[in-house]
Amino acid sequence: MSTTKLKTTESETKQCASKDGTTSPLLTTPEPATSKRITRNAHHDAVLSDKEKFLNMKKEEKRKLYKCGKKFKQLNDIPTWPDFYNEHKERMKKAAAKKKLDMRYNVNEDINQRVSIWKGDITTLEIDAIVNAANSSLLGGGGVDGAIHSAAGKKLVAECATLNGCDTGDAKITAGYKLPARYVIHTVGPIGEKEDLLSRAYSSVLSRVKENSLASVAIPCISTGIYGYPSEKAVHVALQTVRDFLENDEYNQNVSHYFS
Repeated sequence: MSTTKLKTTESETKQCASKDGTTSPLLTTPEPATSKRITRNAHHDAVLSDKEKFLNMKKEEKRKLYKCGKKFKQLNDIPTWPDFYNEHKERMKKAAAKKKLDMRYNVNEDINQRVSIWKGDITTLEIDAIVNAANSSLLGGGGVDGAIHSAAGKKLVAECATLNGCDTGDAKITAGYKLPARYVIHTVGPIGEKEDLLSRAYSSVLSRVKENSLASVAIPCISTGIYGYPSEKAVHVALQTVRDFLENDEYNQNVSHYFS
C-alpha cells in the first residue's frame, strides 16, 4: 500500500515506528494562512507602536538619540532668503549679470521671510519634516536617501516596508525616529528630465505638509543626483511649484519655513 507524504517543516515532523522497524513522518496539517496574517498584523501593530512612541516623545528625551549629537540645527540657526541675499548680494548680482538672467518673480516680502536656501546636512535639522529623495521601494539607497535612513535607524525602514513602495511623483510620510526632524516625507522623482513628474513630486510633498498640519519643511534637490535631472533646470521647477503653493494655497500662511 502506498503512503502519501505532505511536505512538513522539521519542527512539525513526527516519527512513528512501522511494523518492519523503519520510521516515516506522520502526516501533518499545513500551517493555516490565518496564522501568517496574525504574524503580519502583529508586526504592523509593533511598527505603529514604535511610530507613536517617537512622535509623542518629548524633545529633551529624543535629543539623546540624535546621531548628530548636539550639532542639530534649529530654525533660528537658518538665515531667511533676505538674510542670505544681503550676505551674498554682490556675488549673486555678478553671477546674474554674467548669465544675463531676468527676474522671474515679483518680490514678495512675506514669502521671502519664510523661505531659505541652506547648504548643510539635512539629517541635522530639528524641524517638522525633512524630505527624502527616495527610490520607489522606499527601503533606502545611496546619497540623501542612505544618509537619512542611517541617521533615523532601523525603525524607519521597518515603517517604510509597510507602505508598499511609492510611485514616481507621489510622496508618503513616516515618523523621523532618531532624526531631529519629527517626520520624513519620502518622494520619488523622475529619472531624467521630466518636468511634469518633478513638479508633481514637489506638489505631493507640499500636500503631505498640508495634510499633517506641518509648519516647516526642508526639501533637497530631487532627481538631480544619479537620476540625472539637470540641476539648473530642476531648480526652476522647484521654485515655480513652491511659489505657486505659497501664493495660492489656503494653507500657505501656516507654513512658517520652507528651505531647500
